[in-house]
Amino acid sequence: MANRLLSTLAFLLLTGNALAGAPTDAETQLDLALVIAVDVSSSMEADEQGMQREGFIEAFRSSLVHDAIENGAYGRIAVTYMEWSGVKDQRVLVPWTIIDSPEGATSFANRLAYQPIRQAGMTSISGAIDQGKKLFEQLEGAPVRRVIDISGDGPNNDGRHVIYARDEAVADGVIINGLPIMFRRNSGSIEQDDLDLYFRECVIGGIGAFVLPLHDPEQFAMVIRTKIMREIASIGDAYPLIAPAQTPMSRMNCVTGERRKQEDLLSQEKK
Repeated sequence: MANRLLSTLAFLLLTGNALAGAPTDAETQLDLALVIAVDVSSSMEADEQGMQREGFIEAFRSSLVHDAIENGAYGRIAVTYMEWSGVKDQRVLVPWTIIDSPEGATSFANRLAYQPIRQAGMTSISGAIDQGKKLFEQLEGAPVRRVIDISGDGPNNDGRHVIYARDEAVADGVIINGLPIMFRRNSGSIEQDDLDLYFRECVIGGIGAFVLPLHDPEQFAMVIRTKIMREIASIGDAYPLIAPAQTPMSRMNCVTGERRKQEDLLSQEKK
């Protein structure tokens, strides 16, 4: 199944870009500016963080990702890797890097591999979006698309409401994609059963935005690689590559994380 998904995506990459003409000013243009925003909050267990990090490293070492970059209209992208937790906790591990060759992609992966893994506190998806938006202001060059790639294992519970951050970013032309981490932990439970629906209705936005849930820790590398390839190629919502929301007719409560946090605080006060 995983190989079929990757083969389908590779085909779409090649056929889609074969129809594109060569734009002008290629030396100053970028097909994509991508902020990889990775959750390191306290709910992320150590083995999860390790697999998540390794998934991104393997993605940028993959020949499939190299081919996706090469087959873009300009053949070059810019990427930065940021870890986030609470509203005031966002750290850039690898600053903006122009990638226009397999060697450049591998160098980005190697720089990321040298960075230590840490665990922080709260979960502020809104803070990650706001900081990601600011990072685009530091980028030289003219990207065709600006994308924030949010991965996380729980809803927003710190900072302002996530829909406000999302709506402001989307109004500015930013695309937000989501990778909700939804497999069961050592404790026997997941952070939120309908996290994919939460991401779909409360986090992602923009033209072609998508959610790609992760249900199996063994699939970390494949899912991340597929997600990066889709973002590079600007392939829209394709059913075979996306798990549909569990309850598409319902509306998600986008302050569920904040309410759970308030309930926990009240419970502690009563003890």
